[in-house]
Amino acid sequence: MATLSPFLSKTPLSNTPTISFSSSISTPLKWKSITSFSPSGSSSSRSRRRIFIVQSKIREIFMPALSSTMTEGKIVSWIKSEGDVLSKGESVVVVESDKADMDVETFYDGILAAIVVPEGESAPVGAAIGILAETEAEVAQAKAKAASAGAAAPASHPVASTPVPAVSPPERKKVAESAPSGPRKTVATPYAKKLLKQHKVDINSVVGTGPFGRITPEDVEKAAGIAPSKSVAPSAAPAASPKPAPAAAPAAPLLPGSNVVPFTTMQAAVSKNMIESLSVPTFRVGYPIITDALDALYEKVKPKGVTMTALLAKAAAMALVQHPVVNASCKDGKSFTYNANINIAVAVAINGGLITPVLQDADKLDLYLLSQKWKELVEKARSKQLQPHEYNSGTFTLSNLGMFGVDRFDAILPPGQGAIMAVGASKPIVVADADGFFSVKSKMLVNVTADHRIIYGADLAAFLQTFSKIVENPESLTL
Repeated sequence: MATLSPFLSKTPLSNTPTISFSSSISTPLKWKSITSFSPSGSSSSRSRRRIFIVQSKIREIFMPALSSTMTEGKIVSWIKSEGDVLSKGESVVVVESDKADMDVETFYDGILAAIVVPEGESAPVGAAIGILAETEAEVAQAKAKAASAGAAAPASHPVASTPVPAVSPPERKKVAESAPSGPRKTVATPYAKKLLKQHKVDINSVVGTGPFGRITPEDVEKAAGIAPSKSVAPSAAPAASPKPAPAAAPAAPLLPGSNVVPFTTMQAAVSKNMIESLSVPTFRVGYPIITDALDALYEKVKPKGVTMTALLAKAAAMALVQHPVVNASCKDGKSFTYNANINIAVAVAINGGLITPVLQDADKLDLYLLSQKWKELVEKARSKQLQPHEYNSGTFTLSNLGMFGVDRFDAILPPGQGAIMAVGASKPIVVADADGFFSVKSKMLVNVTADHRIIYGADLAAFLQTFSKIVENPESLTL
């Protein structure tokens, strides 16, 4: 007797038993009756048995949701080409989310029959980006499915926003060339890094041709002197030409020599979050802190790899332990949550955007382990390899511009958090003590922006007093 696959389920349809697949694209499988006879030909020995006939298995590769805020993703590169045979768990495509580049794996064995969304284009979460066929026999049918999906995409996913004038390739090149030159970190896709190690190619000797100079697998293969393993994926089938978009309202003319540059996926995500934060009623409280003792401690622990960011994150986490309401969050406007963990998110500027790697359970880690963890997060952030839980699990955010000489600034509250601290530079000032004697001390100004629905002025003032005491007497930071 044939054994059913775990992906199959028996579902009745009128009087005809059928088999439906978990895939969104499948052909119903009918039962077929076969009559067998005994040698004697007796009608009593005549029996009927049913067997399954699998007609086809065609599955869609969907655009995954790589973070809780991701609404669409951009195809950085297809690791596999049309016609390649895939194995379960094998990386197929590199997707750029709102925060990172991640490899997307297939959950099934099969053949990549058609690429629906080519490299450099975006698709909403849940949309089909490729078609997977189980055997060669289904490839033609899968290509037809891809063609119909491509033709239906403009109608099923209308763009509500005002269209942005597209930048032609020469203009893109011109914008890239006009960017300020200087030392920049070399970024490579995950599959490109694998090829670098496999072919023993120095990453500094490879010139990236991807977005923002990102190194692609083709760049590595070219540098290694081998023939590219893939070519640009051809279109699955001639799709119907899209209907012309309705004429938009005339935009204001650009100044001579101006260029319109569309947002990257990360910039679009930052823009969305900043607009969302405007709906939260916030207030700001500033506080001066003497940092002589903290500066002295930093000079002692700096040779051991401890950064000022780790010191400030540790101090903030210790203060939040005593003031849990500042670590709370309100997401629905009707209730708020006391978060069980103190996860300090720290704003980091990277090429093309801003990201906030998260130091999870910062109050429970010692200073040296916290510093090591922070260095790993920064490295992953700049190579766009952070996992979702490493940038979207923050409960309190720290933004430090002191290293640029900024003495004070206000930070915008991230959605889903209760407070964000803006740290300015530590600068020498003249102060007078209780006896009237003058001395020179280093003072740092911090401003905290908080959600006034759950945090009140007295709560924030008490938190800043505790934070100030920890910074001015930092011995507890090394315990």
